[in-house]
Amino acid sequence: MQAAPVRATAIPSFTDALRAVESLLMSGGQRTARRNAWTSVLEDRRRAKDRVEVQRFLEQAAGRS
Repeated sequence: MQAAPVRATAIPSFTDALRAVESLLMSGGQRTARRNAWTSVLEDRRRAKDRVEVQRFLEQAAGRS
């Protein structure tokens, strides 16, 4: 008796599923705009984190003087 072949199909991730739904609901321009907006949000968060780190550094440096 021969064993049944095993299928190696990957289960799509949650992100892949969201992108599939997004592609059905939005036109290409809307998807691009949403992704650009999200990229801007992430960049703003990175800059805010950098500002906090610089401020802490400056406060520590001022305390040592």
